Amino acid sequence: MRRALPVLTLLALVAAWEALVRLAHIPHYTLPAPSLVVQTLVANFGSLAASWWFTLKITFGALLLACAGGVLIAAVFALSRPVEHALFPIAVVLQVTPIVAVAPLILIYVESTTAALLLCAWIVAFFPILSNTVIGLRAADPQLRDLFRLYRATRVQRLRWLLVPSALPYFVAGLKISGGLSLIGAVTAEMVAGAAGRETGLASRILEASFRTETPKMFAALALLVLTGVLIFWSFNALSRALLGRWHAVESSRAD
Repeated sequence: MRRALPVLTLLALVAAWEALVRLAHIPHYTLPAPSLVVQTLVANFGSLAASWWFTLKITFGALLLACAGGVLIAAVFALSRPVEHALFPIAVVLQVTPIVAVAPLILIYVESTTAALLLCAWIVAFFPILSNTVIGLRAADPQLRDLFRLYRATRVQRLRWLLVPSALPYFVAGLKISGGLSLIGAVTAEMVAGAAGRETGLASRILEASFRTETPKMFAALALLVLTGVLIFWSFNALSRALLGRWHAVESSRAD
């Protein structure tokens, strides 16, 4: 019952939405009923599926680059304080600069629209992984650090056998944050770009539908975006349980 409660709540909200539209006789161009949104999604799934796939490629491509770059740079920061002090402010600047403000410049300087969208999504997703991984690498037990020094472990050995295991929970937490941010970055960048054509994502479909006042189609594309975000969240939650389930079980038993 406890696990089914979120599903029941969602179904109740959808039913209330459907009832409100029907009872209040709200026009479909103002607020379409969920049943009409589903019909529109089925009728236009061919074109929406291609755009959905494009959005997925940008989202997961940016997330993959953010993971590779964030972990690599975090490892360098953990091994060298001077490098961290020199480069970390640049990462902070990337994080605090609104993507809506910087996306037009990226679209000017980068010839390929796809590459520009990928770069915009990467900028949004990069910092949480870098920041969380650095914190995790710094969170290793001081006594274990002393033990590794006592046995004259090399920097690479300390990184492999001490720092990486201690940073894993922090990295997974950053990954869960960046998963949603990469999708937001991809959609926001495409909205700013105002791209059109075949090689475009769901954001372009939403813009096109808004220009034509096709509100049900806007909701259909938005439903796919929401579904993508939920799937990303659930997937990384499952990954977190797979990687950290045993650790959480040990901690819970200690708390009890």
